Amino acid sequence: MFKLGQRIIIVADSFEQSLPVGEHAYIIGRDRNPDSVFEWIIRVPRIDKHFQIVEADITTEESIMEEEAEKVQQEALLDFALATRNEALFRQLMGMEESDQENNDHVIKESTEEFIRKVNLKAWI
Repeated sequence: MFKLGQRIIIVADSFEQSLPVGEHAYIIGRDRNPDSVFEWIIRVPRIDKHFQIVEADITTEESIMEEEAEKVQQEALLDFALATRNEALFRQLMGMEESDQENNDHVIKESTEEFIRKVNLKAWI
């Protein structure tokens, strides 16, 4: 839930209102009219305009920073797994982990060449 006066970032333009996507704005009001699709009223100081928007079109700066940090961390771990040829870490990061029951039922060892071939197919490098 957003608060009045909170600084937000515009991330989408659902109703094609020519919103400046990527710009910061401030929440200046809430539209409580049940007949209106719009939930918030924001002010974009850079262009000095007010817009009525839906909640899906905005997010906080903190959430964007958290998403970017997670993305960078995932990419760094993937690069590390590829550089060190750590097959277990690579499988975990790519979501190729099989359940423990399946691993116990049949264990298949791959050759190093087969693993590298699969990595090159998935990594798009």
